[in-house]
Amino acid sequence: MNILNKIAGKILYGIARLISIIFDAVITVVETIVMIISSIARGFVVLLGMGGCLFLLLFAGPFGIALLLNPAVLLTVAFFIIAPILGTKFISYLKYIRYITTEYLFDRASYLIDGKSYEFESFDGYSKKYKRMQEEKRRKRQEQNRARQQREWEERFRQWNAYQNSQRNNWGYGNQQTYANPTNEFKTKYEKSCDLLEVGYDADAYQIKLAYRKKAKQYHPDINKSPNATEKFQQINEAYEFLSDGNVERYKSIG
Repeated sequence: MNILNKIAGKILYGIARLISIIFDAVITVVETIVMIISSIARGFVVLLGMGGCLFLLLFAGPFGIALLLNPAVLLTVAFFIIAPILGTKFISYLKYIRYITTEYLFDRASYLIDGKSYEFESFDGYSKKYKRMQEEKRRKRQEQNRARQQREWEERFRQWNAYQNSQRNNWGYGNQQTYANPTNEFKTKYEKSCDLLEVGYDADAYQIKLAYRKKAKQYHPDINKSPNATEKFQQINEAYEFLSDGNVERYKSIG
């Protein structure tokens, strides 16, 4: 019986590996397609930015207007706008299915081969673990973004202060490069971020974190199914990333 279990376990392990390879191949293909479509879409945006649409209207006349209003053209434009968004979501879903399926099968294979206990009894356990892992990755990226933004603002203020000192002391600064005072831009971004999280401009780091958690939960795409939930969730994350401890202290010292 033990030998049969080991054979069954190895077969199951092989099936899990095959499923993983198939999913990886499909994900790679979809990612490539989405990347190509996104590149083409960005090319269209650049073309329009250079006056392509105006050129069509001015030089093609009624034909150009008819072309722009053609259902096939409108559908093509909609495709290049929507496909990258849906494609990205589809890729995330494929990665999720790959993880819970293969982990479930690998655990069962290990149990048959080595007698190791299952990590979870059902797919639901692996699903929750995957979501926790993704949330942890998101949190780490968020902390990295917060630290990066704080460093960038610190550098901008450092350059501005150095430039001011050079002007007062008639040193010249570098290659006579002129630096703009970042204070107004910083204050505007800070206050907009606070407004988005619905906290006062004098809020401390703890109050900001509480407000962020409340807003993030309210607009999380897994919970909020409104069409603008994903965009709002992204804006909330960006606001929180900007409101780092260092930037909070800087705003208070400026104000």
